Amino acid sequence: MENIKIAIQKSGRLNEDSLKILKDCGISIDNGRDQLKAIARDFPLEVFYLRNGDIPQYLRDGVVDIAIIGENVLVEKGADLRVAEKLGFSKCRVSLALPKSKPYGSLRDLDGKKIATSYPNTVKQFLEQKGLTAELHIISGSVEIAPNIGLADAICDIVSSGSTLFQNNLKEVEVLLHSEAVLAVSPRIAAGQQRILDQLQFRIQSVLKARKFKYVLMNAPNERLPEIIALLPGMRSPTVLPLAEKGWSSVHTVIDNDRFWEVLDQVKKAGAEGILVCPIEKMVI
Repeated sequence: MENIKIAIQKSGRLNEDSLKILKDCGISIDNGRDQLKAIARDFPLEVFYLRNGDIPQYLRDGVVDIAIIGENVLVEKGADLRVAEKLGFSKCRVSLALPKSKPYGSLRDLDGKKIATSYPNTVKQFLEQKGLTAELHIISGSVEIAPNIGLADAICDIVSSGSTLFQNNLKEVEVLLHSEAVLAVSPRIAAGQQRILDQLQFRIQSVLKARKFKYVLMNAPNERLPEIIALLPGMRSPTVLPLAEKGWSSVHTVIDNDRFWEVLDQVKKAGAEGILVCPIEKMVI
């Protein structure tokens, strides 16, 4: 059976999160230190460890069939490439930032200014949409230092926690786009590899769904069951099983992370006891 070739970032947080989601999909990868290529043991997958900025061109050329890559990189270098799945991790934003000492009222304050960035296409497109112009200085790394050495009036870079901006005495003033890891697809992907991609996507979707929910078990007095069940969401409906102790039942359900604490507070007040919460590894709907 043919392999599907996937590119992931050579090092860094995106690399770690990419390997984790593949592992959660039941795919084991034997990769040694500084290895540039590896083969999965239990899935027809070949992994290429590449520089993030080079991945879009590898996809276009068909050197790799798919890639886990930051959405921000695709916007900058691969807007023509198809996204098969948003993966929900490595979230960040591409933002404009100024020195804290500089006043800022609106985007108009940046018109005609010098902006240092690693994302010239993204910045140019954003400014054109707003009817503004700027002098762009393209920098590969350490963009945050540019205002301090007089190279630029502002910067545009990725922001996660904002700690790097804070350390360089900068303030975030505009968000150009929100980004997360995505599964991108080569326009040259063959039919055989597409079938493997479909299998991989099924596994990824099952993992991603599971991350959004928790499995909850609780004991409930039978006389309060209707009230407690009415409070509980579920895949279809909660599961209710009789306990050995007469007059009590065990209630099993799945709760969305966004509503988890709210629902637990409600069922506890309604009389539920012995509440257990378990993570879900996979969820197939």
